Amino acid sequence: MNESIHVESNASELQDRVTELIKQQTAISEVLRAIASSPHDLQPILDVILDSATCLCRADIGCLRLSEESGFRLVAVRGDPVLVSQVWSSFPVLAEKGGFLSRLATSRLPTHVPDLTALEDDRRDDFWIAAVNAGFRTGLYVPLLKDDEIVGMIMMGRKQVQPFTDKQISLFRDFAAQATIALESTRLERQYREMQSKLAHANRVATVGQLTASIAHEIMQPIATVRNNLTAALNFLDGTPPDLVEVREALACAVKDNDRTSDVVDRIGSLVKKAPAQKEVVDLNAAILNVTALTRSEAIKTGVTVRTQLAGELPRIQCDRVQLQQVMLNLIVNAIQSMGGVEGGNRQLHISTVNIESEGVCVAVRDTGPGVAPESLPRLFEPFYTTKPGGMGMGLSICRSIIEAHGGRLWATGLEPRGALFQFTIPAD
Repeated sequence: MNESIHVESNASELQDRVTELIKQQTAISEVLRAIASSPHDLQPILDVILDSATCLCRADIGCLRLSEESGFRLVAVRGDPVLVSQVWSSFPVLAEKGGFLSRLATSRLPTHVPDLTALEDDRRDDFWIAAVNAGFRTGLYVPLLKDDEIVGMIMMGRKQVQPFTDKQISLFRDFAAQATIALESTRLERQYREMQSKLAHANRVATVGQLTASIAHEIMQPIATVRNNLTAALNFLDGTPPDLVEVREALACAVKDNDRTSDVVDRIGSLVKKAPAQKEVVDLNAAILNVTALTRSEAIKTGVTVRTQLAGELPRIQCDRVQLQQVMLNLIVNAIQSMGGVEGGNRQLHISTVNIESEGVCVAVRDTGPGVAPESLPRLFEPFYTTKPGGMGMGLSICRSIIEAHGGRLWATGLEPRGALFQFTIPAD
């Protein structure tokens, strides 16, 4: 009988252990999933880590503070809703350096405080007072370290004097390590995105710089027309009597040409300004026409005929308009330049849009230039690979990064007997 009870007890303990391990693995999987799905946003990752830690360690609340020059700033709190509200309202958002948390962090090891009220007087500061007044009795504090540098502190609290077990402390250290990984991963991701943004901005400025002569012509032409119309208006006013009808017509033409100049300047300004990526609903056809207008003089100067075939009804596109126009600008300028050395035959640039139900909208830029050598096609979008003398080889690489960041794809095809076709897709909203 006793043996039977003993077996049942062991089986029950084993079942509890298996259940606990499953919970731990599930929690860790959720954390990893959060890190993978939120590379640009740290808050969801921290929330999942704290939720899992408080649940598995049977704590009432979990908090995370990040280290900065003047102390530890509270950035995330999870647990009992009443306690969460109490922490945000009762505890200092910034725990100043030199205080309770700083002293715990300097050891760079987990600190377990079974009973906060039993701490010696010299360890009691405003943070300790807030914790005790809020009713917290047991605390567990783990510094977050990167290369032995303290980057933050993660904490668990209980409202009763109930020390954490060695197993819970070990488990909590694992979650703290994951929080550190998440912080570092997000930092690197942001650093990478900032670098990409700087490269993209430099590429836009360089590409617009290649169009300087054409843009200057595009601006000077309406300015000259404005001057002529204003001179004409003055002459009509000097008449006896003044011809007010002609004056009005001349001034209206001057306003129209002035607006045309402003449009060109606005298009240039939107492309070269340095601003963070911002997705919005974009009229794709209108965005493309803006870029073709900006490159019109360059096409005329090179003897290129530009034709557009834009689909009448396109689905809604959610994208960064400036980045999308950067892709179009690169593809159009590349096509025009490639046709600059073509002897004989028509120099034609054809731009089209079409709705492909499975992929969203497809944009195609086709030229009648010398085309792309078969051996160059596989490397065309590699960073620093270029087929142009003096080229940096970054334009197409940046274009592909932009399109892929929008969930689409960009590819090139050589045409017969000559020419190249660049196409990209953008998923519909």
